Amino acid sequence: MRVGLTLYGDLEGRSGGFRYDRKLLDGLRTAGDTIEVIELPWRRYPRGLLDNVSPRFRDRLEVDVDVMLQDELAHPSLLGTNRRLPYPIVSIVHHLRASESRRLSPLYRTLERRYLETVEGVVCNSTATESVVTGLGVDATATVVAPPAGDRFDPPIDEEAIERRAREDPLRVVFVGNLTPRKGLKTLLEGLSTAETDAELTVVGRPVDGEYAATVRRTIRRDGLADRVRMAGELSDDELAGALRASHLLAVPSRYEGFGIVYLEGMSFGLPAIASRAGGATDVVTDGETGVLVDPGDPAAIARALTRLDGDRDRLAEMGKAARRRYESHPDWRETTARVRRLLEAVAAPEVRT
Repeated sequence: MRVGLTLYGDLEGRSGGFRYDRKLLDGLRTAGDTIEVIELPWRRYPRGLLDNVSPRFRDRLEVDVDVMLQDELAHPSLLGTNRRLPYPIVSIVHHLRASESRRLSPLYRTLERRYLETVEGVVCNSTATESVVTGLGVDATATVVAPPAGDRFDPPIDEEAIERRAREDPLRVVFVGNLTPRKGLKTLLEGLSTAETDAELTVVGRPVDGEYAATVRRTIRRDGLADRVRMAGELSDDELAGALRASHLLAVPSRYEGFGIVYLEGMSFGLPAIASRAGGATDVVTDGETGVLVDPGDPAAIARALTRLDGDRDRLAEMGKAARRRYESHPDWRETTARVRRLLEAVAAPEVRT
C-alpha cells in the first residue's frame, strides 16, 4: 500500500505521540508499504481552523496515496479540508482535546465530532480512548485499539533486583512528564508534603508552561520540600533510564492520559505507578496490583499511597514484580502494526483491497 501520514510538527519530536507515529511507520515500511509524510506547522486552534478555507493548504494535502493516516491532534486544520481530499482517511487518536479541557470541552467535542465524521476508520491507543471516540458517534466496527509497545528501554532486570531495591531507603519516587497542569505535578507535590514518609522525588520533564513551572517551584518552597525534590529537567534516554532504574515508584497523577506510555516504560524497570483513574492509564495500571489509581486532583489519595508503600516494602516489592510481568505481557510493535494495517487495508482504495 501507499500510506500517508499527516501531522502537526516534526515527526522526530520526543513526545510519546511522535514516538508512536514513528514506530507505526517503521512497522508499515517493514511490511512493504511505501510512506509519505506531510508535516504541518503547529497552529493555535483558531489559526488551524482557518486552514479549512485555504485552497493552498488543501493543495498541499493532495498526494497520491491509497490511504492517509492523520494524527488527530491536527484536526483543527482538517475537519473541513478532509471532505475535499481524494483518498480514504484513518485517524490516529492519542487523546481527544475534549478530554483535556474543562472550560472549552463542549466546543472541542463539537469540532472533534465533525472531524471524526470525515474519516473512514480510527486507530485508538487505549480502550478508554476508543470509548470516547465511539461516544462521539464513530461506529465501533471502524475502530481498532492498537496500544504503544512501551519498549523504549527494555532493560534487563530480574525479580531479585526488584526485591533488593525495594528494601533500600529512602523511598525514591520519579515523575516523568512535561510541566503542564494536565500532568498533575502540583497535586503530587501536595501529596508528598502531607505523606507520612521521607520519600524523595525526582522530577523529569521540560517546563513547557512557564507559569505552571513557576507555580510548581512556589509549591516546593511553600511546603518545605526543597531538600526532597530534585528538578532534573529534560534528560537524555540514557539519563532517564538511570533515573528510572534508581527509583522505587513512578508517580504521574495526570488529569487525563489517552494511554500513558510512561507507565509502561516505568513498569519495564519494575516500577509500580501512581496514576489517575481518568483515561487510558487503567489499561496498564491495575489498582492494588501493578500500581495505585487515584482520582485526578486528589493529593490526599497520593499521600495515603506513598505512606502505605513506604511502610510496607514487601508489598512494594510484589507490586514491582507484578509491574514488570505486566510490561512483559504487553503487545509488541509488530502486533500493534498488524492491527493498524488490517484496518488500513479495509478502508484503502478499492484497487488495493482486491
